[in-house]
Amino acid sequence: MIEVKTPDQIDRMRKPCLMVGKVLAHLSEMIKPGVTTQALDDAARDLISELGGKPAFKGYRGFPAHICASVNTVVVHGIPGETVLQEGDIVGIDVGVEYDGYFGDAAFSAAVGRITPEAQKLMDVTQECLAVGIAQARPGGRVGDIGAAVQAFAESHGFGVVREFTGHGIGTQMHQDPQVPNFGKAGFGALLKEGMCLAIEPMINAGRPEVEILEDGWTVVTQDGSLAAHFEHSIAITANGPEILTEWPKKKQ
Repeated sequence: MIEVKTPDQIDRMRKPCLMVGKVLAHLSEMIKPGVTTQALDDAARDLISELGGKPAFKGYRGFPAHICASVNTVVVHGIPGETVLQEGDIVGIDVGVEYDGYFGDAAFSAAVGRITPEAQKLMDVTQECLAVGIAQARPGGRVGDIGAAVQAFAESHGFGVVREFTGHGIGTQMHQDPQVPNFGKAGFGALLKEGMCLAIEPMINAGRPEVEILEDGWTVVTQDGSLAAHFEHSIAITANGPEILTEWPKKKQ
């Protein structure tokens, strides 16, 4: 069932979404060569606790960490650990927070030191995919409008759009209906209504769209070994269009 929220319920979502933004902003300042993904996870754990929230990912279906840290060919769900970020890497950071029964969820990809022009283009295009997808989140539209916009923009640059994982509704649970694919046909899918909250999250590969899951049961990698990038915002659909709830000041690349 798709949860359509009252203005008061959307207000209650602002707090965890604000916390997500603060955590992402903090982690973005930590990303540099020599930092381990475990250090990023530890910092997220501490800041979420300091802000009064609960890490939404830790323990979710058995996920063992507080954030997802996905390096280079990892698309999503990378498990933080002893991986040391190297000059030229790109890393995707995904954070979820629960507060007072509501959830926020957002992600970004970032450069580790200097990266290749190709890697920068992948990140830039993926971030723009998020923007064009969010722009379609208006009352009276369809979920397919979002996916079609993301797919068209990514593929116009020669990149692959991941099919196996999607965005989702968000609110009193981290993952709710409807699914929000990053591909599809405009005019199809669930009707978008004022009060719906969605996590829109393009997952774009530099090469082909196919992915596979590693033996840990979580880590999703590109099947062809190409780089991947991931950006995400939690948004509310208002009468005036989409409102980004997890906005945060981004580190300059």
